[in-house]
Amino acid sequence: MAPLTIELPENVLLSTGQSREEFLREAKFLLALKLFEVGRVSSGKAALLAGISRVDFLVRASRMGVAVANLDRDEAVRECSDG
Repeated sequence: MAPLTIELPENVLLSTGQSREEFLREAKFLLALKLFEVGRVSSGKAALLAGISRVDFLVRASRMGVAVANLDRDEAVRECSDG
């Protein structure tokens, strides 16, 4: 995979109080999360982009308030009653 470079001013990193590695890890996750949230990538591809497992991605996405399942009301009722 060819790397994609995004240039940001150094003061963005400084204002977060994070190390470069922490900032990059979080930025990759947040980009992957947004792409997943708007339907541009699957959860599997988002997890690959973030460099974490799909399960970890889905758990973290849910904790950030992003819906990890796109069920309509009837589907949700069926899912709940099947267990």
